[in-house]
Amino acid sequence: MIPVEERFLKYAKIDTQSEEKSESCPSTSKQLGFGKLLVEELKSIGMKDVDLDSNGYIMATLPANNNGKTSIIGFIAHMDTSPDMSGSDVKPEIVKNYDGKNIILNKEPNMILSPGDFPELLLYIGQDLIVTNGKTLLGADDKAGIAEIVAAMEYLNEHPEINHGKIRISFTVDEEIGRGADRFDVEKFGADYAYTLDGGQIGELEYENFNAAMASIKIQGRNVHPGTAKNTMINSMHLAMELNYLLPHNSRPEYTEGYEGFYHLINIKGEVEETSLRYIIRDHNKEKFLQKKYHIQECVNFMNKIYGAGRVSLELKDQYYNMKEKVEPVKFVVDIAEQAMIDCGLDPIVKPIRGGTDGSRLSFMGLPCPNIFTGGHNFHGKYEYIPIQSMRKAVSVIIRIIELYGLR
Repeated sequence: MIPVEERFLKYAKIDTQSEEKSESCPSTSKQLGFGKLLVEELKSIGMKDVDLDSNGYIMATLPANNNGKTSIIGFIAHMDTSPDMSGSDVKPEIVKNYDGKNIILNKEPNMILSPGDFPELLLYIGQDLIVTNGKTLLGADDKAGIAEIVAAMEYLNEHPEINHGKIRISFTVDEEIGRGADRFDVEKFGADYAYTLDGGQIGELEYENFNAAMASIKIQGRNVHPGTAKNTMINSMHLAMELNYLLPHNSRPEYTEGYEGFYHLINIKGEVEETSLRYIIRDHNKEKFLQKKYHIQECVNFMNKIYGAGRVSLELKDQYYNMKEKVEPVKFVVDIAEQAMIDCGLDPIVKPIRGGTDGSRLSFMGLPCPNIFTGGHNFHGKYEYIPIQSMRKAVSVIIRIIELYGLR
């Protein structure tokens, strides 16, 4: 059996960055290339009905060995990495027997992974960490999840004495740009319940996530020569700053935690003539989510009242909703995952996701889908790392979840 960390190290070196501006599916052809590699690996470990569709989605089956008397369970991870940082030339490195001190990722420039900045590093003293070389992300989000699912399926294929029902797995595309569930065929997948492997720290278990929307704002200015601009020029960038000031200062990501929602300005591009802004709006509470959307609309209305109708335009688009609404009626799927973690010697960390996963949307598409840890930290950046022992434990948790369903 190939160790889970070896699979991950191989996957991490493959560029699968998604592209938000692309209109194709998948958004980048390199995801398809990775998918073809995974198809061959799944066939080599004995998976059945291995399929890579034209949109890049992979599905495969581990047949039941108990006459199919239990629920069909699914496990899902995504192939793409963040569009915000290049996924090419990733060169992961291993720090063996971490001693609790600073880790020099790269001397030029002075890139240091420090417990002073990231105190959770101290949880892994004595363990082996996979880190970046200080120049790229690592891609544990979510190639660690893929490696863990593949390793668990390989183990179960090699240990037929473990009683289980039919298991379905899927690897999706474009999750990082919010499209991972767009063309996911729930009926074809055929699972009763599923789990995404897309969480962080070891022990994390999540079945609540943000309600999410995107607000795209355009502000039309009027550009004239600054020497004759009095009472004539309308600087759209100044209007953008005024509008941003109308949003509550303490409702930004850097000032919120837990169940607190936020407005997050993720992009601003402007000149005197025209400025565009993009915000993401997040809240776990549905009523507060609606209030936030109403407030940003009122801010736009106020600007138009001051500067003239049509000066500021707003496009609001919901992205996903809190899966809790769909998972709570079948809460036993969370309880089983929690028990699996306990049986594997872990203290479950049940908490809300301050973000979303494929499981958020899949739950509303009829597939209740809580999220469990991969073991990684500091996703999407140069300080990303993952303990090898956490990855191995994730494999054990997947196997134990499957065993517990076999006992129901």
